[in-house]
Amino acid sequence: MAKLRQKNPRAVRQAEEVRGLEQLHMDIAVNFSQGGLLSPHIHNVCAEATDAIYTRQEDVRFWTERGVDSSVFEVLPKEQVELPRCGQVRDRGKPCACRYSLSLAWYPCMLKYCHSRDRPAPYKCGIRSCRKNYSFDFYVPQRQLCLWDEDP
Repeated sequence: MAKLRQKNPRAVRQAEEVRGLEQLHMDIAVNFSQGGLLSPHIHNVCAEATDAIYTRQEDVRFWTERGVDSSVFEVLPKEQVELPRCGQVRDRGKPCACRYSLSLAWYPCMLKYCHSRDRPAPYKCGIRSCRKNYSFDFYVPQRQLCLWDEDP
């Protein structure tokens, strides 16, 4: 894909393929002081969220298989996982499950192959674009810490 150039880089792109919604339940807390073992960027990116860095059980398995010590992670208690959504909680001091939605409107996802009468086999002619939506659910100790989950 490195050799393929975008013909009109200033054009507003529309995704050719919609890859749907992926819901991710963040049920493990990450110890910020040891987060550098996961990524050298975690201290810069998450500096303001030292007590609120979460991941999934599948990600923990991935990292522990690669030698990261399991003490970096803390499983959240089951009652925290089964809390109501923050959009449904009226008391700003109560714990709840916060939802953050993210949409990647356009990203290059694979090569595009074209057909021609002049060529017997398909040939590489561009990059196919995709759209993907993510929904992250995670625990917050107070409703007021969830600034974007307003949907009831």
